[in-house]
Amino acid sequence: DSNQRLASGFLRALTARAAKTGTCKMLVSAGTNLSIDTHRFNIIELANFVDLTPWHRFGFTAANAAVLEATEGFSVVHIVDLSLTHCMQIPTLVDAIASRQHHDAPPPIIKLTVADACCRDHIPPMLDLSYEELGAKLVSFARSRNVIMEFRVVSSSYQDGFASLIEHLRVQQEQQQQQQQQHFVYAAEPSTPSEALVINCHMMLHYIPDETLSDTTDLTSYVYDSSSSAAVSVTPTSSLRSLFLKSLRGLDPTVVILVDEDADLTSNNLVCRLRSAFNFLWIPYDTVDTFLPRGSKQRQWYEADICWKIENVIAHEGVQRVERVEPKNRWEQRMKNASFQGVGFSEDSVAEVKAMLDEHAAGWGLKKEDEHIVLTWKGHNVVFASAWLPA
Repeated sequence: DSNQRLASGFLRALTARAAKTGTCKMLVSAGTNLSIDTHRFNIIELANFVDLTPWHRFGFTAANAAVLEATEGFSVVHIVDLSLTHCMQIPTLVDAIASRQHHDAPPPIIKLTVADACCRDHIPPMLDLSYEELGAKLVSFARSRNVIMEFRVVSSSYQDGFASLIEHLRVQQEQQQQQQQQHFVYAAEPSTPSEALVINCHMMLHYIPDETLSDTTDLTSYVYDSSSSAAVSVTPTSSLRSLFLKSLRGLDPTVVILVDEDADLTSNNLVCRLRSAFNFLWIPYDTVDTFLPRGSKQRQWYEADICWKIENVIAHEGVQRVERVEPKNRWEQRMKNASFQGVGFSEDSVAEVKAMLDEHAAGWGLKKEDEHIVLTWKGHNVVFASAWLPA
């Protein structure tokens, strides 16, 4: 049953940890197979995989509704998609933009910027094609919905807090401002900014290291030109997560969407971490029994991904331990410290999310906490969705 499979995943992770420390080499040499067979998805498989549960769809639906509201009236919508699911949210957003009433005005141009997937090539779910190929498919899909899309890949990694992505966006903004200033010289009256900047963070920010810079020596590349508008003060007690959010604030985005799992897997104490992981990761094992039969390929793929997560949390330390999920209240504090303010989801947005949940098993639910909404399974918090504006 699901509890036995969950226990098996944790036992495998503990064995892998012991094998690394040398106390358990007998087990490994006896032929114990500790490798986790994670699947590399094609696009159709990944789209179907993501649709199996609301785990990702909840964030997609909430985020899309918030983006539509925040970008109303803009002629260009620039989406920076930091997503674990390789842009699987974007087709539904394009659909929503295309079907919105425009009163004879064309839909906005969508600029889509993503960070190169090769920096997280080992983190499931994994994709079997390059981001260039993925971008071509997304541009083609947008064209079929009469939406113009530009796609750009920036080589940037979570390991240094997406520093090169931030720098790329900052330079782009400076160029736009210069063009606007030239326009003001020739125009009779100044034009209003026509491009919205949307930062969509879907279960990716918890891969940015959470240690303070004094804990590590190889993460100090996250420093800005002090003359830039995105300059961030770096102190030994800064964490890369906080620096990333402060540098985002320097870009003055139209809206920032933050969706992540509501758990705490950051403790330096192994027993605390194991307990937190066990108290959270029983949920995907429990839900899988409601929609996938035993022996199905999709269930094997689904549970292999969870096993990978369990092993990363339990068997690894230092820079190799990348599954450092933080709870909602800690992200809230980080966002407020970076001068963002939370904005509530509208009643229409919440109704859309509820309608999506109706397509899934009866155990899923939704609750509001302050301005944010939380996906629950049998009453337990699973994933939170929040929207933020520059304060």
